[in-house]
Amino acid sequence: MGAVGITLFLTFFILLLMNVPIASSLGLASVITLFLFNLPVKVYTYTMYAATAKFTLLAIPFFILAGMVMEKAGISKRLINFANKSVGHMKGGLAIVTVLTSSFFAAISGSGPATVAALGSILIPAMDEEGYDKGMASALVATSGAIGIIIPPSIAFVVYGVVAQVSIGKLFMAGIVPGLVFGLALILVSLIVTRKYDLVKHDLATPKEMWLAFKDAFWGLLTPFIILGGIYGGIFTPTEAAGVAVFYGLFVGFFIYKELKIKDLANLLVQASVSSAVVMLIVASASVFAWIITTNGIAGNIANSMISITTNKYLILLLINVILLVAGMFIDAISAFYILLPIFLPILATIGVDLTLFGVIMTVNLAIGQITPPVGVNLYVACGIADIGLNRISKAVIPFLIAAIVALMLITYIPMISLWLPTMMGL
Repeated sequence: MGAVGITLFLTFFILLLMNVPIASSLGLASVITLFLFNLPVKVYTYTMYAATAKFTLLAIPFFILAGMVMEKAGISKRLINFANKSVGHMKGGLAIVTVLTSSFFAAISGSGPATVAALGSILIPAMDEEGYDKGMASALVATSGAIGIIIPPSIAFVVYGVVAQVSIGKLFMAGIVPGLVFGLALILVSLIVTRKYDLVKHDLATPKEMWLAFKDAFWGLLTPFIILGGIYGGIFTPTEAAGVAVFYGLFVGFFIYKELKIKDLANLLVQASVSSAVVMLIVASASVFAWIITTNGIAGNIANSMISITTNKYLILLLINVILLVAGMFIDAISAFYILLPIFLPILATIGVDLTLFGVIMTVNLAIGQITPPVGVNLYVACGIADIGLNRISKAVIPFLIAAIVALMLITYIPMISLWLPTMMGL
């Protein structure tokens, strides 16, 4: 790897172990390496500016704001009610409701933690009341929330598309079926886990109740069709779609459900600004880190080392998955894209892996990272909502983690799961 690479990565991991925030760890490790090896320090500011001054990245703050607006507008509770009327009568029905609602809300928020926060405050107490173990309920909500970065619109896909220079619209389309496969795996495992519980049984909803629940949730269910239909219909770009999503959420909140008030806007804008600033700071800091990796030949050296182990495409993909799963335990998705993609891109070119497919593989890996300690952000959000310890949720999440890894292997080794829809759409 060389002295530059060793210094860069060693400094980064030491700072992480010292609990320095990841954006600061990336930035400090880069600055220290630049100074120690007499690399051009002015690159730091130039690269940070160049990384963030991109029209496509405007989608990030807009999708973050859209998710917050729609949650405040009351869409999440209506989606939960509709899903509950549909399958709530089944044994383990509320677990299915959790996964289905997370999939719906994922198509609104584009963020794992946002999905957990929006749905967990309703679903975890409801599952606890109906006889589910609170640890299991929290683990399921946390894992289902990970679908938020797989099913479009996904902030992770926006960042991957920018870094790898891949069509974001194609990535969005490629994420739909893998997101559903991920969700189906969670439903199957949750039904097995809940067999041992003595759960409250609900009556089958009448056609009238189903219709009323659907009618109430209709405006929320319409959201992904507006966003994705607009993108693939050529009406607007993914970045413009994010802006449309915000205005649609405001329209629904103010004029349809009437739960959003003018006084709520200031707080929503502040929350969205803070969340967006954190993401963009990571993007800026990680871009300098990636510049050092690329320009000093570190990426090429690591890539050559991996290829020297084996040239078998399937073994290399397995090795990359292991690296990503471990990386996801310590760093967030956005940092991983900037740090690891420069290393993986030469390898992918050598073994002939489609970059759209790899975008899905990498995103699913990093979605799993949201539920693996010690930096499983979804677990911490769910713990805070359920008021339980990390040890309890970490044990309960194991069956769902296994299901997620099985889904990952299917997505990795059956490319058409990801590429079928884009191919059919001619993308």
